[in-house]
Amino acid sequence: MPQNAAPKQNTRAGGAVLICDAAAFVLLILLDQFTKYLAAVKLKGKQPFDLIPGVLQFRYLENTGAAFSLFQNCRIFFIVIAFAAIVLIAWLLVKAPVNRRFLPMRICFVAIASGAAGNMADRLTLRYVRDFIYFSPIDFPIFNVADCYVSVATVLLALLVIFKYKEDDFRFLKRS
Repeated sequence: MPQNAAPKQNTRAGGAVLICDAAAFVLLILLDQFTKYLAAVKLKGKQPFDLIPGVLQFRYLENTGAAFSLFQNCRIFFIVIAFAAIVLIAWLLVKAPVNRRFLPMRICFVAIASGAAGNMADRLTLRYVRDFIYFSPIDFPIFNVADCYVSVATVLLALLVIFKYKEDDFRFLKRS
């Protein structure tokens, strides 16, 4: 195969993988929304709950901004950014090769898109994001499951790009 030629993909396998990606995307959003629902029902208007005293606490917060409550009341901006991220990730998932080598990258993409969609759903329906997980030893901002998806998957994706994938692995981005 010539150096610049992209490997042919089995379109049936590619379609099945995209269906799995979409199913995982939906399931992760549902999990995020369910945990936020539980947080609202069990924690809203109540004292924080210590899961691990002095370390991990469940504390309800309605956040109209981002981490550290930055950019308060920039709802439309966050919705547009989340939507753009989801569209970009969908495009990357369609373009990415369907093989075991790219499975970790696909998982990271799906998790990032799910987190963006979970918080976007809150912003669209409630006008704020429901946060409820708090690490007290480092006074970290209160966050939620969708934030975990985005943060952990972004770090893992960066590590994959740095240590696992090589420049040639990204030839799929140049294909038409």
